[in-house]
Amino acid sequence: MRARRRVPVRRGLLPSWARTRWGRLLFAGCVLLALGGLAALGWETRHFLRHDPRFVIASSASIQTVGNSQLTRADLLSVFGSDIGRNLFFVPLAGRRAQLEQIPWVEHATVMRVLPNQLRVAVSERTPIAFVEIKGRIELADAAGVILEMSPQDIAARHYAFPVVLGINPGDPLSVRGARMQLYQRFLSDLDSGGEKVSARLSEVDLSDPEDVKATVPENGTDLLLYFGQEDFLARWQNYEAHIAQWRAQYPNLASVDLRYEREVVLKMADAPPDPGAAAMPAAAAPAPAKTRARPSAAQKRAWKRTAAVKKQRRKTHTVREAQ
Repeated sequence: MRARRRVPVRRGLLPSWARTRWGRLLFAGCVLLALGGLAALGWETRHFLRHDPRFVIASSASIQTVGNSQLTRADLLSVFGSDIGRNLFFVPLAGRRAQLEQIPWVEHATVMRVLPNQLRVAVSERTPIAFVEIKGRIELADAAGVILEMSPQDIAARHYAFPVVLGINPGDPLSVRGARMQLYQRFLSDLDSGGEKVSARLSEVDLSDPEDVKATVPENGTDLLLYFGQEDFLARWQNYEAHIAQWRAQYPNLASVDLRYEREVVLKMADAPPDPGAAAMPAAAAPAPAKTRARPSAAQKRAWKRTAAVKKQRRKTHTVREAQ
């Protein structure tokens, strides 16, 4: 005959003495007493933390600042003026962080409580990468297109050396400014990818038309405007450097070079200054202005007929075309 298998009997959670009627009442009273004690302890702890003078931020010396180099300590403490004399646990950390990040120079901020009565403020500042012209003033801008104000004296003291970027308007959305600054960074990176610091030779970069990046280069005491388009920046710069000496020798009044076309460039001359003596001459006696034009080759004539944009520029300005 088989032996019966013993099945364990599940007992209740209550101890044996609490299974009786009076035992249950006693057990319930103990539980309520314990919960009341915990609630009283929590209330006392909360009251202690909120009202004990040891947790009060006594002065600005109780606020630590870390990570600021462009901003002064006073710039950061201006956000916490209403927190002096306040209990540490009543300081709204999220609100103070949002206020700090509204300062243009602050990219990211962190605010922490340090017991018993201190705050620790850590900021990550924006890095300027360009000068921008805003209403006739020169300011700084970072990679996101945020305008960073700084006095001319501080700019000179920090020895910033960037091209002046045109086409960054504070009224434009940050997404538009950020896209143009990305184009600016790609433009400089492409120019410098050949191993030479070409970007250091640029005085201005015009991003008003994202499909046609223009740059101003000081050349022989004058500013020369270069048209780069939107791609192949390094190749077009190398084409410019290979021929600029020849162009300067042949055309001393050279004002701009359009490098956007594959097999030709467009050279524009500077307007000649007016002759004071010619203004006194009668209109009928004034000689017709002389035009100097390089004799085009057959290939150049075909290129002129093929390129409508070049034809339009010929009608507006005196243009000399050079085949590469």
